[in-house]
Amino acid sequence: MAARPAVIAHRGYSAVAPQNTLAAVEAACHAGADAVEIDLQPTADGVGAVIHDETVDATTDGTGKVSALTSDEVLGLDAGSRFAPAFAGQRVPTLDDVLGVLARHPDTDLLLELKGSWNAEQVERVAATIDAAGFDNRVLVQSFWPGTVATVRDVAPHLPGGLLVSFDPPGLLRLCERLHVVACNPSVSTVAGSPRLVSRLHAAGLRVMSWTANDPAAWATLVTADDGKGVDAVITDRPERLTGWLAGRTDQSASVPVPGRGGIRLRRPRRAPVRRVAAGRA
Repeated sequence: MAARPAVIAHRGYSAVAPQNTLAAVEAACHAGADAVEIDLQPTADGVGAVIHDETVDATTDGTGKVSALTSDEVLGLDAGSRFAPAFAGQRVPTLDDVLGVLARHPDTDLLLELKGSWNAEQVERVAATIDAAGFDNRVLVQSFWPGTVATVRDVAPHLPGGLLVSFDPPGLLRLCERLHVVACNPSVSTVAGSPRLVSRLHAAGLRVMSWTANDPAAWATLVTADDGKGVDAVITDRPERLTGWLAGRTDQSASVPVPGRGGIRLRRPRRAPVRRVAAGRA
């Protein structure tokens, strides 16, 4: 019987609280998410701000590119009012702020996405924040940008890395091997469009954390991938609903273990790390 996949709250519990805020992170922890996914971008003065878009316009009361604003300007913005008046005063947090919330919730890990291109100095600051908080075994760092993933590999090899993909490119397994990642994380549509992708990734020793699945049809696609073994984690805006759906599936047993602490399985890789890629498998 397939193990229950870990449930990862996308940008925190973003269906009930403003995305990438401390309120959303706290809500995800109380909803029982195994991990929280957040986005990090550097401000003009190099401080990481937890925000998804390149600009602050869509989610805050400010305007302009994150990279063109100072940390004081970005971190002082109201990131809650646009979602609902009840969240007025929620600010754009720092990574350290998020780790402070998760420190009170030891059963919830962090999936940290670095948005865009990050240089060595910027990644070093992120790694230092993670290490100082004692979170080096509770964080997986991922990015769509292979160059950023390579920088994490070179600057902070002790931090597990992941590559985000929105399609199944030729040579994907060779790229993952070069980047030394432990996870390759495709979109739901990529999994649906490449039926053997999850099997190939698992056979190469990689974990698969798929995004962003918000309805039963998408969840079913993910838990039945790899001949029913399923993906290792599902990233969703609705972690509480997904948890209930997983518990209520007729082919699941109450005795099936749940991931619990270490929900993104940093302590329990499901297979050996990638060492060699057979010709024609990528």
